[in-house]
Amino acid sequence: MKNNGLLIVISGFSGAGKGTLMKRLVEDYSNYALSVSMTTRQPRAGEENGREYFFATREEFEKKIGEEGFIEYASYCENYYGTPRDYVESQMAGGKDVILEIEIQGAMQIKKKYPHAILLFVTPPGAGALQERLMGRGTETEEEIVKRLKRAAEEAVGIEEYDYIIINDDLDECVKELHALLQESHHGHVEKYDPRHHKEFIEEIRTQLQELVKGEK
Repeated sequence: MKNNGLLIVISGFSGAGKGTLMKRLVEDYSNYALSVSMTTRQPRAGEENGREYFFATREEFEKKIGEEGFIEYASYCENYYGTPRDYVESQMAGGKDVILEIEIQGAMQIKKKYPHAILLFVTPPGAGALQERLMGRGTETEEEIVKRLKRAAEEAVGIEEYDYIIINDDLDECVKELHALLQESHHGHVEKYDPRHHKEFIEEIRTQLQELVKGEK
């Protein structure tokens, strides 16, 4: 059992750079596997089945729920999203550290089922940087950006539930830092990244987000 990989759950604000960070981890280091979620939503242009998501019908998804086939699942905007159990467990059994990108509710579900899972929260250095990144993506309307900032203000409440917090300021540095942290986690808890040691920063970003949201009303 000691050769089994870790189960790593990464959450964070929309615009914090989680997707890019995980992609780089998998590209730069050979010991990670990125979990692919299953969804009932329609594929977007350029998306491939089994790459971005496993696309399924509502009936197929609900059958899998009945078979206990998900580590976690949730319903957003009338579509199901879930993490298939078989893929994750086979990768871990093969010694890979499996990375899941999941929202806070799903992360808490996983922690109950897999107490040894590592929960990691990714944040930009401040709320202003988050707003700039969201605007810089050019993929969302102003209204959608405001929604995402409001969502971030809500998510900031649960940061202390995570094992680690990591600040994504410089991407290259963050990838190296995250890899080092995860390798060290194989041997025990890494105090330096524990949210309890970053209370001032967490309070500050919460306050900034709340002020941004008030200003956008």
